[in-house]
Amino acid sequence: MLIHGWEGSSESVYMISSAARLYDRGFDIFRLNLRDHGPTHHLNPGLFHSCRIGEVVGAVKAIQERFSRRRFFLGGFSLGGNFALRVAARATEGNISIDHVVAVSPVLNPLRTMAVLQNGPRIYHDYFMKKWRRSLEIKRRYFPETEGLANLSRLGTLWEMTAYFAPRHTGFPNARAYLNGYTLVGDDLRGLAVCCHIIASEDDPMIPVEDLHRLPSSNRLFIERTRYGGHCGFFQNLSLDSWAVTRMITIFTRSAEGQCF
Repeated sequence: MLIHGWEGSSESVYMISSAARLYDRGFDIFRLNLRDHGPTHHLNPGLFHSCRIGEVVGAVKAIQERFSRRRFFLGGFSLGGNFALRVAARATEGNISIDHVVAVSPVLNPLRTMAVLQNGPRIYHDYFMKKWRRSLEIKRRYFPETEGLANLSRLGTLWEMTAYFAPRHTGFPNARAYLNGYTLVGDDLRGLAVCCHIIASEDDPMIPVEDLHRLPSSNRLFIERTRYGGHCGFFQNLSLDSWAVTRMITIFTRSAEGQCF
């Protein structure tokens, strides 16, 4: 099962190419759309937010019940990597079975990532602003009664939008509390019962590499850090094949043979 990043979808190029390479190696694939990603805006009146971990755990459980397999692997990219790791941390209480998780460039400390997007190159900030606004406009068409979806242009930055929507649609009192609600640098991963592998790059423009040192120590968590790779890039040749997906295939294959790391 693969989980895309924020404002991506099951049809994102990296999701399709990753799925194709895994399929070629004999894996059955399920590509999950998070709420309000891909063609899903009409399915639920509530807005997507990154602390909706319960419904993703529920999706994993439903998929396992519907498509029974001897082994189950979970891969995620960026925010999807964050979700994948949090699903792993809740596997026991959620009564789901996961053999191995690989998270590529996962969001580790959302508050820090927000600051990087706010203060870094505008290309990343403006990309997510455009995508988020578009997503909210689609949501407004299906659910025009939803609070705060009109006149989005008055909110000029990601921080302003998060500060506006957090107390209205996430159950958290403010943006800081919401962003800390899905951080991985606290204790969320300390009691892992599932083997988890993080692939991260030192030159990631959105995920400060220093946050890797703030992850809790666990004999079920392995961190693979590279000098180059950007954010979910890791291109290994001129065909733009992802080295991270090559590693994911290797890790899942070894896990199927009983190796954790």
